[in-house]
Amino acid sequence: MDIDPVNLTRQLIDMESTTFHEGAVGEFIANYLEERGFLVERTAVAQPEGSQSQDPRWNVYAAAQSTAPVVTLSTHMDTVPPYFASREDDEFIYGRGACDAKGIMAAQIVAAERLRALGVPVALLFVVGEERDSAGAKAANQNPRGSKFLINGEPTDNRVAIASKGTLRAAVRAKGKMAHSAYPELGDSAIHKLVPVLDRMLEIDLPVNPEIGPSTLNIGLLEGGRAPNVIADHAEAQVMVRLVGDSQSTKAALEQAAEGRAEVVYTLEIPFQKLRTLEGLPTMIAAFTTDVPWLSAWGEPVLLGPGSIHVAHTYDEKLSKRELHEAIDLYVEVAQRLASEV
Repeated sequence: MDIDPVNLTRQLIDMESTTFHEGAVGEFIANYLEERGFLVERTAVAQPEGSQSQDPRWNVYAAAQSTAPVVTLSTHMDTVPPYFASREDDEFIYGRGACDAKGIMAAQIVAAERLRALGVPVALLFVVGEERDSAGAKAANQNPRGSKFLINGEPTDNRVAIASKGTLRAAVRAKGKMAHSAYPELGDSAIHKLVPVLDRMLEIDLPVNPEIGPSTLNIGLLEGGRAPNVIADHAEAQVMVRLVGDSQSTKAALEQAAEGRAEVVYTLEIPFQKLRTLEGLPTMIAAFTTDVPWLSAWGEPVLLGPGSIHVAHTYDEKLSKRELHEAIDLYVEVAQRLASEV
């Protein structure tokens, strides 16, 4: 029985799978693929220390044949919060994960069935945790299955990405001494230390890659202090830089901006990634980060998927039905072209 990719996308959206809560969608996908004759394996992925969820979760690997795949189609099962269910009109599917990345999962499943019928050795790999720490991809990379090529799915408007920016996340922390705000000379404000540090960070001349464009810096979270009438004894900002090359010069600039006032603690680094392109297919530059750097053992990477990153992570998340169907054809074409190289 043929798969309706729109219906499958809506089924997947309607199962909440915000990061750390991917168990239900993982179980659904594993059972669904087993029923369609795929050889399915579930690999448990532990919850991170301190997670509020202790629910079981796992990666799902599904092979169309007993031999090693030549091409693996992969994306992530988790979404960002908040969860909201699906709906559709004549043109679009709406809901959390519509384009990031449940529509992509549906497209890859349909493509894998077509490739199986064409005799292309293919597999599917769906992982947890991409939106936070790539825990699923890191676990999968410890157990590769011999794939020569990896087609990773993210919203690229059905264009092949020539590169994806890396990520450098840092906590910038200042310490102070509490006192009554009427007598600031008796205290030492951590906030007053941190604010000029952040101002200097915003003025950093970040690296530019001539092919890719500039690095960017965002101060995403800022907290500190106790009350308006208390000199702040602590303050912290979460800073994220999108990398277009090696991180060393950026780290040095952040540390110089904080010198003498705050400490910089790096909490996540995902490297900048150059990617494989294919002649004749439109291209783009992914300013976002993906699981690709953590799946290096799964083959030469291609980044491709339906939908716009500009609506991912928003209340307006949606996916064009036309793009969804086009993505299936693209995945089949790209996989066939890659397999012909072996």
